[in-house]
Amino acid sequence: METALGRQASALLATLNIECVNADNLNEAATEAFRQHPDHRIVTSFPGLGGHRARVLAEIGDDRGRFADARGLKAFAGSAPVTRASGRSTCVTHRHVKNNRLAAVGFVWVFAAIPRPVRSRTTMTGAEHTATGTPAHSVTSSTDSWASSITVFKPTKPTTNRRLFPAPSMVRNQQ
Repeated sequence: METALGRQASALLATLNIECVNADNLNEAATEAFRQHPDHRIVTSFPGLGGHRARVLAEIGDDRGRFADARGLKAFAGSAPVTRASGRSTCVTHRHVKNNRLAAVGFVWVFAAIPRPVRSRTTMTGAEHTATGTPAHSVTSSTDSWASSITVFKPTKPTTNRRLFPAPSMVRNQQ
């Protein structure tokens, strides 16, 4: 029984290896086709997309007249909020109907765009400062450079009385 299960596992691994090679070949073909596309330079100009550039172009499509304006593309990607207003109440929620693959790329893109602090480290000890004649205050520690790169945002007063994320009870009452 163990020998039979071992042969079955070997056959499955061989199949998996072939599928991995096929996936790599498909990725190379898609990358080459992406390089020849007329919108290649536009999509590659987006910073932070990395390997997701071809997916963005594939999800948006080739038809440049598909979306009348940027708001249409934004709604298609799911990044435009939905505002429902009735009388004195206003509710702003996220969009449920969207292109999930394009929304996933946008999610990854947002986190790739978050700046990370550059951390420097002290490279010389006190004895090395004395030996080289370098003043000790010219070298910063990692804590100093990290703390200086953080920006503190102060909360501001809302300009309207709308609630961006209403309590669940408010949403149920409006529906």
